[in-house]
Parts: sequence; structure tokens; C-alpha cells
Amino acid sequence: MFHHPLIRTVAYESQLKSDRAELHRRVAAAIEAREPESADRNAALVAEHLEAAGELRGAYAWHMRATAWSAQRDITAAWISWENARRIADALPDDDADRVAMRIAARTLLCVNAFRVHVDISGGLFEELRQLCGAAGDKRSLAIGMAGLVEVHMMYGRMGEASRLASETMALIESIGDPTLTARLSMFPIAPKLHTGQIAETLRWSQTVIDLADGELANGAKGNRTVDWPLTMAQAHALATRGIARCALGDRGWRTDLDQAVVKARSIGPLNYAMIISLSYGLAIGSGVLVADDAVLRDIEEALRIAERSSDDLALAFSRFTLGVALMHRDSPAERERALEVLGPVRDMCLQGRFSAHLFPVIETWAAREHARRGDRDGAIPLLREAIDDLFDAEQLWSCIVTTAILVEMLLDRGTEGDVAEAEAAIERLAAAPADEGLVIRDIWLLQLRALLARAHGDETGYRDYRDRYRGMARSLGFEGHIAWAEAMP
Repeated sequence: MFHHPLIRTVAYESQLKSDRAELHRRVAAAIEAREPESADRNAALVAEHLEAAGELRGAYAWHMRATAWSAQRDITAAWISWENARRIADALPDDDADRVAMRIAARTLLCVNAFRVHVDISGGLFEELRQLCGAAGDKRSLAIGMAGLVEVHMMYGRMGEASRLASETMALIESIGDPTLTARLSMFPIAPKLHTGQIAETLRWSQTVIDLADGELANGAKGNRTVDWPLTMAQAHALATRGIARCALGDRGWRTDLDQAVVKARSIGPLNYAMIISLSYGLAIGSGVLVADDAVLRDIEEALRIAERSSDDLALAFSRFTLGVALMHRDSPAERERALEVLGPVRDMCLQGRFSAHLFPVIETWAAREHARRGDRDGAIPLLREAIDDLFDAEQLWSCIVTTAILVEMLLDRGTEGDVAEAEAAIERLAAAPADEGLVIRDIWLLQLRALLARAHGDETGYRDYRDRYRGMARSLGFEGHIAWAEAMP
């Protein structure tokens, strides 16, 4: 035992380099031989000794092996190993035949997992990968890295940019023609299309993944395995996004899709489960499609318990966000108070760049509504105005719908002449926002809001017409939240 780091340094540095390298080789071999069944768990340690011994190619291989073990257990440890692999690959001599491929492989995995450790790769790292892939003609690795960059743009609230890059990523993936790669990468470009209201693209790509999972891949087709996302995750994600897209377009198959997505997601790890729960429940509850009943809450609480036992703070944040949204839609003031407590840390993570910034205005929306319920309507309205502007600027149409509805309701409740005019302008802004045709999730909210506006203008005939159309549409679509709200309208 060295009782002072200086003593250890002297003892270590005073050895001949050749002797020291041989000792490191022997230690690496001993670690591997002593516990062969734990080789993957000890891979990072073996890699350190091999690097110290000057065996760079061996060290690189063991670092990459270490990430295969830790990627779904400890993402921070995996990231360190990928970084070490990248550094070692860069240090290889220029005439090494595998140097370029090794540099690409490490950077690819860094890019596709960057969102999990809150690293913005939009500058140097992704551009390094793009240049290397361009020189090597490696479209597959570039597609994987681009998919990761799409998620990073979303994480930092750049939804419009994410959507545009998603189109480029989709085109590149299609040109490769690898069914496994298509299925595994799909979840990255689909999400921003959904949030920006491009439902046709969302539905097309979700259906593509479902068809692949039920067809070629179910029959044993194999493809690139670089992306460490289980196929079940791709299926669950595609079912969830197809379900939400069907909601948006008025297709009654939405409920089956969302239920199947949650069932599949239970077996695929804390982060994946939390993401699917957030898609299937958080978005649907907030949009008035589902109600936050006891069964839904049990599923969300289960996802939260699983996330709390993991070391993944993204899983925890997604679970808390979904629970907070669900509790905000409960009748009990105590449950809504808990919602504020649950959402508080998630809001802080958004501000600190540790969680999806595109959800920050959404959290502000639900918090503002609850504060208004408690009597602070004048304080809530400015927060909602700011949230709506941020959402429109970011092209997050889906969130714009709900936030606009809440602002309009508050303005009409306050009811000054200026409030009514502002509410009408907000309705028209939402109605004019670009989106795919047939977006019934917007249409149903607009019917509700136009009914409220007609009543504020004293137009009882117009109010009854909009209200009755709203009720009929809610029932025909099976949107549980809207059915309850419509029936409560006098």
C-alpha cells in the first residue's frame, strides 16, 4: 500500500519501461484468466493495463468490449470507455490499416449515445465523424451518428433543426437498405416529426418499422449490429408513435397501439421503458386522448420505481415528467400538489442541460395552470405567453396546441376586453400554424376553444353549435379526456 501518491509515483516511474510494460501485460492476462466469467465487467481495467503496456490495438478492443457490457448498466462508464477508445484510435500510426475504421467506430458510438450523457455533439465530434465517413465512404456509420445528432438537437430544444436533420437521416437510412439498421435507428428521426406535426412522416416510418419487425426481422434477417438498441425497443417505440399519430389523424386504432407499446416496453430496460411510457401516456393524457385513471397511474409509478433503481437519470426524468403530467390531470388537489413536487427537479434538469429542453415550456404550462387554479391567474398568464412563443419558435406544434388551449381558457375566465381579443388571436395563430392536413387533434381543441370564445362574445347560438360539434367529435374519436370535458360544458 502506498501511503502517499508521491511514493507511488517514484516507485512506478523508477522501473524500466520495458519491465513495467511486461508487468502490465501480465496483470491484464491475470485479470482475464482469474475471472473469465467476468471478463466483460473487468474489460475497462484490462484495457487500461494493455494501454500502459503499449498494446494500443488490444487496449482499443477491450475498451469497446467494456462499453458493450456497461452501455445499459452505467452509461457514464460506457462513455468514458468510448472516449478512451477514440483517443487510442487517434494515437495509432497513420499507416495502420484499421486506424480509420477504428476512429469511425468509436466516434459513431459516442455520437449515437451523446444524448444519454447530455453532450452536445453538433460541433466538433459529429463533424469529425462526417469527414471520416465521407473519406471512407461509410454511409452506415454516418447514418448512426446523424440519428444521435437528431436526438441531441431535441435534447437542447432545437426541434425544427431536429426535424430537418431527421429528413436527411431518413433518406440516408433508406439508401442503405439494411432492415435491421432501419428498425433500430427509426426511433431517432420519428420523434421530431411527431412533435412538429408532420404526422404523415411519423406514420409512414412507424409503419415501416412495424412491418419489418413482423416480417423480415421476425424471420431471422440480420443486419448491422452497431446500434445497441434492442429490436423490441424499436417495435415498442414504433407502436407508440403510430398510436399517437393515429390519435392525431382520428384513427380509432390508437388505443390498441398504445397498450401494446407499454406491454412490450416492460422488458427492455429502465430508459427505454420510461421513454415509451412518456410517449404512450404523457402525450396522450396532456392532449385529452387518455384520462389519468388508476390503472394508468400504476403503470407510470412502476416505470418510476424501475428508474429509481437504475443509474440512468434520463430514465428518472422521463418517468417523473410523465407522472407529473398524469397527476396534474387528477381531481385531487393533493395529487396536483405532488405533481408540482415531482416536476420541480425535472424542470431544473431542463435548465441545467441535463434533460430535454423541449419539455421545459410544457412543464411551465402545467405548473402555470395549477397556480392559476390556486388563484394566481395574473401570474400564470405571462408564463403561458412566454411558453407559447417558445414553442412556436421551436416549431413544436403538438405542444403549441395544449398550451394555447390553457392560455385561452385563462384569458376568457379573466374576461377583460383585451383578454377576449388576445384569446381570439391565439386561436387564429394556432389554426394557421403549418401542419399536415387532417390533424384532428388540433381540430378538436379548436372546436372547444371556439365554443368558449363564442360564449365570451355572448353568442349562445354559436356556442351551442361548437359545443355540440365538440361533443360529437370527442365521442366519435374515443378521446376520453375530451369526452369528459365536453360533457361538463353547460
